[in-house]
Amino acid sequence: MTEIDGMGTDRATCVLAPNPSAMTLDGTNTWIIAEPGAAEAVVVDPGPKDGEHLRRVLQTVEAQGRRVGLVLLTHGHPDHSAGAGKFAKLAGGVGVRALDPRHRLGDEGLAEGDVVTTGGLELRIMETPGHSDDSLTFWLPADGAVLTGDTVLGYGTTVLEGRLGDYLGSLDRLRRFSADRGAATILPGHGPKLDDPVAVLDHYIDHRRERLAQVEAAVAAGARTAREVVERVYADVDRSLWPAAEWSVQSQLDYLAERGAV
Repeated sequence: MTEIDGMGTDRATCVLAPNPSAMTLDGTNTWIIAEPGAAEAVVVDPGPKDGEHLRRVLQTVEAQGRRVGLVLLTHGHPDHSAGAGKFAKLAGGVGVRALDPRHRLGDEGLAEGDVVTTGGLELRIMETPGHSDDSLTFWLPADGAVLTGDTVLGYGTTVLEGRLGDYLGSLDRLRRFSADRGAATILPGHGPKLDDPVAVLDHYIDHRRERLAQVEAAVAAGARTAREVVERVYADVDRSLWPAAEWSVQSQLDYLAERGAV
């Protein structure tokens, strides 16, 4: 384990899943969130279907003198959601709430403007598509913490499965929100927590604009497919990451095409 395991805030504690990879960084961050002294906790992103990890999450909740009241998903990618059903059963049959109905367990979903109050929490839900169409961000105002799933990572940049226009809009929204609310920390789905949200989001926005300019230049130089763009723009990146880069580049090409730029 690394310093990521066990990090957090007054109300949030990270349990790091043992699934490190080029795509998941150190592994998936499962978050346990509870009000001080509360009997119930909320678990965000139980992670992969790894029995040892899921039991450790439950044991961490129980060691805090609590029970699991609810499971939430930031999005449906398997490294965040595959273990949710098994974990919900281990925890006594609790509900799993998500934006995408395919990943829910129970009747309740999650959507823009929802407020989760399990165990006395105030956890506010924002829809922030881009990394995926079903990506959500959770705002924990008592700690000034923004749980970003894979929309913002602890280091590096995220792969885009959704539309770049949506993602840029989500980043702009989170930047404004973090500045307006005085957000103190980002609790990401992978990597360490980040204690200067506005600076981090400025960096993310600048990086995306720079990459977009590089893609546009590659197209002007003759690249026609996502693969051809990757070969030019990501020439200094490990080739094992090129397939993931192609997803993001295709989102950029689609974005430029929508605006008549290519």
